[in-house]
Amino acid sequence: MPETATAVRQVRRPEGAPRPEDFELVEVEIPALEAGQVLVRNLFLSVDPYHRELMDSEGWRKGFGLEGGSLGRVVASREPLLPRGTIVHHRHGWSSHAVLTAGEVREIERAAGVPLSTYLGLLGGTGLTAYVGLQRIARLLPGEDVFISGAAGAVGSAAGQIARILGARRIVGSAGSPAKIKHLTDRLGFDAAFDYHDGIAGQLTRALPRGIDVYFDNVGGDHLEAAIGALRRFGRIAWCGAVAQYNNPEEPPPAPRNLYDVVGKSLRMEGFQVGNHLDAREELGALLIPRIQAGDVQVDETVTEGIEHTVDAFLGMLRGENIGKAVVQLADGVGD
Repeated sequence: MPETATAVRQVRRPEGAPRPEDFELVEVEIPALEAGQVLVRNLFLSVDPYHRELMDSEGWRKGFGLEGGSLGRVVASREPLLPRGTIVHHRHGWSSHAVLTAGEVREIERAAGVPLSTYLGLLGGTGLTAYVGLQRIARLLPGEDVFISGAAGAVGSAAGQIARILGARRIVGSAGSPAKIKHLTDRLGFDAAFDYHDGIAGQLTRALPRGIDVYFDNVGGDHLEAAIGALRRFGRIAWCGAVAQYNNPEEPPPAPRNLYDVVGKSLRMEGFQVGNHLDAREELGALLIPRIQAGDVQVDETVTEGIEHTVDAFLGMLRGENIGKAVVQLADGVGD
């Protein structure tokens, strides 16, 4: 059993955009295991937009480091249900190791041909968020047209691929660079994509001149206003995130000027949190695993190596430097 763990901790609240100085890397003594506990060596950590919101709260600290999705291997065990070698998912992230009980982990039964990191992305909370937003919240129907903001990010790229499986007619996404636009159309199969820096409403109209049926919102702000303008009567909005205001929670962007169109068009807008829909995991796996194995669904991710670069990965993700799911790989030997 190792004697110490390396962990990332927050040392101050950010003012505006987070900076490296808001965090520290620490060495923590690993206590002797008690009955019912296991020591997990983390293999992959998740960095996510919601972590920016946690930086302004008191509740981010968890285990040795900070709360976040993690995949790891049990390396020492005093829990018969979790022998050494078991691969688990848990929330004691942003550290090299974690001491856990059976109630704090979910065992991963890895499917053949599916990369382990996928269980943090397409087969984890990321993919589940996209699936729930489209299937349960927006109730996407075959033949409908979909607009996805932040489409090159983790949830957006998953939503685009899942919308295609669910039978969407045309799928349009917004992103922040020409490279991401090319990635969406050439690799992920979006019918069209545009750079939001060049304006949103006009480009959305050109991509889908007859309007849209469903808007999957990861951004809020002017994206939401443009989507309300483009939605057809009885359209739906699945509101997942509002990255446009994360760095300035006290000064959010103004409400859409056309908000009353929600009434005039009989639109439905619903926010949701994936934690209220964990029962959909089995549905998600049944939908995606065969398609990942067949190569019909792309595992889209940006991997950063080393616990010492976790903050770099997090800040880069907030700046939009990632394509797909942003993960940190901590350990070697993660293959079969």
